[in-house]
Amino acid sequence: MGSLRSLRTGAHSGQAGQGAGMQKLCEGYSLIEGPLWVPEKGLLFSDVLFGGVFCVDNDGHVSTVFEHRRGIGGMSLHEADGLIVSGRNISFKPFDGGTTITILDRDEGKGIVGFNDITTDSAGRIYAGSLGASPVFEDGREPQSGDLYLIELDGNPKKVGEDVRLTNGLGFSPDDKTLYHSDSRRQVVNCYEVEEDGTLGPKEVFARVEKGVPDGLVVSEDGRVWVALAGGGHGVGVFSASGDFLELIEIPQPMCTSVCFGGDDMKDLYIVSGSDGMDSDKAGAVYKHSVDVAGLVVPKAKVKLG
Repeated sequence: MGSLRSLRTGAHSGQAGQGAGMQKLCEGYSLIEGPLWVPEKGLLFSDVLFGGVFCVDNDGHVSTVFEHRRGIGGMSLHEADGLIVSGRNISFKPFDGGTTITILDRDEGKGIVGFNDITTDSAGRIYAGSLGASPVFEDGREPQSGDLYLIELDGNPKKVGEDVRLTNGLGFSPDDKTLYHSDSRRQVVNCYEVEEDGTLGPKEVFARVEKGVPDGLVVSEDGRVWVALAGGGHGVGVFSASGDFLELIEIPQPMCTSVCFGGDDMKDLYIVSGSDGMDSDKAGAVYKHSVDVAGLVVPKAKVKLG
């Protein structure tokens, strides 16, 4: 990963005791997003409003990976030893501090003001949801729908899904034949049948969310879909492969923004949050919770750079 700089001022490690099996690893951030497990390093996460990408290990020690960049809603590893990050564009940022490379830029003429959550398929292609208006930064725009894009291995993008009111979590089923996709403003998790070339079939509703709104999501080896419930959801909703609600894993904060599997056996569930509904704008925290099933490893991106 290259050198990880020192802990950002205002962030500090947490402690165990947030309920049965729940541990707070760190806190002191505005709006945490994009959790990404990196073996032998720890959990990477972004701070959307204050900026930066950070890494927390299982002892709660936090280091800075990248400074400054705000608005990162999703991250994936790239085989070229760096990160794919979303925000005002989809970019590659090398861990060694080299030049950032834009892979897919925003296009306000086409109604694309930025990008939110991203994921990769087993071939290393990138799926990215576009934003028609920023959900967190004031840009004077009325809420507008975005679309879903596939970035091919040669770096060329194409639209594969349409009319997503507020794009959020993306994740594949264990057999790679279904793509799950949160639409927060409609309070649904949709699903698409995936073709061999990466294109998608018609959008269908996988699950409706009644408490909070669906945000980031991940999938476990048994096909369960684990969905962060933001906006008063207070935790992670677990759904069966058929879309039935199974349980809620609660955190002591209403703004649960995203979720990620990690650990040596991929049975650690990392849950991240934002400050909304708390008494501070630096209440965003990272929690760890042990679960009974391993999560799927999200493949590294392999798209062409430059």
